[in-house]
Amino acid sequence: MLTQDTKIAFRTKTQRLCVLALMATFSLIIFVVESQIPVPIAIPGIKLGLANVITLFMLKRFSVKDTAYVLSVRIVLASIFAGQGMYLAYSVAGGFLAFAAMVLFLKASKGENLWFAGVLGAISHNLGQILVAIFFFQTGYVAYYFVVLTFCGIVTGLFTGITAQLASKYRIK
Repeated sequence: MLTQDTKIAFRTKTQRLCVLALMATFSLIIFVVESQIPVPIAIPGIKLGLANVITLFMLKRFSVKDTAYVLSVRIVLASIFAGQGMYLAYSVAGGFLAFAAMVLFLKASKGENLWFAGVLGAISHNLGQILVAIFFFQTGYVAYYFVVLTFCGIVTGLFTGITAQLASKYRIK
């Protein structure tokens, strides 16, 4: 039976741990599958960010702390799977800047409009990655690329936000 629901309450610590592990697993599987999909646009660094659907869904249905745990696990494990050391720096900066923007927006909007939180998250993620690139390359010219990333972030963030908004409306009882 499908019912509308708000935040998930756990009965035991074991139940909480299992559900959070499942959410981290879903997020990581989505990341791995997405990394195998060729992007039709030849713009470096562009991807859909489908794993962000899990983050947005969790911000709507779980606590901020639980969402941060799952995001952290996904970032670390995805960095290991990606096999690139720089990936961790870009992911931490982008992931947590996006997380902060989404949390602030959802608190201000009382948890409504996940689609807009998705857009803010995508743009913030790109900003975090640009800041890391500026730091590592020691040049501000990288910042011009943010214009391209912002446009792509609006499109991809809208998609992930709408998907998360639709997914968060119901739960199976």
